Amino acid sequence: MLLPALFLFATPPSTEDLDSALKRFTELVSVVETQAADPVNTQQAVYQGAIPGMLRTLDPHSIFFDPDQNEQLKQMENSERKGFGTVVSVLPGRVIVLQAMSGTPSAKAGLQPGDEIVAVNGVELARLEFDQIVGYLGESHQHRAQLIVRRPGNVRPLEFVLDPELLDSPSVDRAFLLESGIGYVRVNGFDPQTSRQLKDAIEKLGGEKLKGLVLDLRDNPGGVVQAALEAASYFLKPGQKLLSVKGRSIAEQSVEVPKTATPYPFQLAVLVNAKSASASEILTGALQDHDRAVVIGEPSFGKGLVQNVFPLASNTALALTTAFYYTPSGRSIQKPLASGHLEIEKQTEQFRSDSGRSLIGGGGIQPDIAIGPEAPTRLRLALDASGIVTSFATEFIQKHETKANFEVTPALLEEFQVYAGQRNIQPSVGEWSRERAWVQSRLKQEIFNQALGVAKGDEVEAQRDPVVRAAIERLIARL
Repeated sequence: MLLPALFLFATPPSTEDLDSALKRFTELVSVVETQAADPVNTQQAVYQGAIPGMLRTLDPHSIFFDPDQNEQLKQMENSERKGFGTVVSVLPGRVIVLQAMSGTPSAKAGLQPGDEIVAVNGVELARLEFDQIVGYLGESHQHRAQLIVRRPGNVRPLEFVLDPELLDSPSVDRAFLLESGIGYVRVNGFDPQTSRQLKDAIEKLGGEKLKGLVLDLRDNPGGVVQAALEAASYFLKPGQKLLSVKGRSIAEQSVEVPKTATPYPFQLAVLVNAKSASASEILTGALQDHDRAVVIGEPSFGKGLVQNVFPLASNTALALTTAFYYTPSGRSIQKPLASGHLEIEKQTEQFRSDSGRSLIGGGGIQPDIAIGPEAPTRLRLALDASGIVTSFATEFIQKHETKANFEVTPALLEEFQVYAGQRNIQPSVGEWSRERAWVQSRLKQEIFNQALGVAKGDEVEAQRDPVVRAAIERLIARL
């Protein structure tokens, strides 16, 4: 959230110390320019040395933009998201198409689930490391791309030329029922449309008729704070405090739920992890402080900064941390930046929710129920890294029609076991028995990914997700 610049200088700073410091700095620069053994690029020394050095004593998020960086920032702000509309599975040295979304360049060109992208613009993907593949695919989405594709059943590779188009990527990208009366909604970020999309998703699942809702904010980096505050008003009572903002030069400001809010009555569980940050933490903190939701997962990231971007001379700019966000109970969302920073180090004290529950400060949101993803076993790692589940699913859907009521039968599971064994994945009987339920679910997910779309596959994955399962159990226990 950007605050008006006029708040920042309510008390004009004394200029005496500043004048003295600037004089010493000017003298130092003069000596360096005239006496240094090698010629000195003064602009580079100031832009890349002196100013960043000063900002590092403040916090890691205050940044100076030189003319080139500032121009790049402006271009990023004005850029639009383009792509081909292809959902892929990235494996070591391999990229498999899971879905070509309707109406997108990939669908129009004829890409199909199960296609393996062998090369992009002449670069063989098998020669790249996993991280290099991910980065290279991201860069290629911005320009025309030539794809060489290997399609199952085709002897010769196929060639596709795709031109990127603007894509509509909703921030609320998943909404479905986990069980009768219990919905699931995933929010991957906060933009101006998020609160409306969240409302639409809840209504689609049943609105006030729902018994409970799992709100998944895992991997949500934040975004537009106002969108998170609007989302909170769907669950909290009119007049309840949402957050406060405090800084050295800013009088404390509070935000409350609008008087016109009509919150949903159903039970609520919120999922967070270490990548849940900023606006997602603001929403989670408000719901937790008011005892409106049970928070499940891992401690969140801990980013609660208010920043302003100040245009400076010579087409430079400064992104400066000017204040911090606090939850309704007074907890700082920002984790400690460094020794001696403001009030954040005092946040180890205990805070209280509306009902008197003890809450831990110190930055980030601590879950009420701590649980993380399951640690991968040797067999799971082998199956996912080899791409065998994906290739088996590709061959299966070419021979069989897949409907929404499809289930992996014991016979199909045995067929897959033989398929994996022929490709040198031969677990012991005990290992296979322990992983049988996981393999069954993973197979169903991959078949749905390619036959019915990734959204349907995600529904299968959610059912085996231990964090989601814990949320369902807690919601049922509260009914």
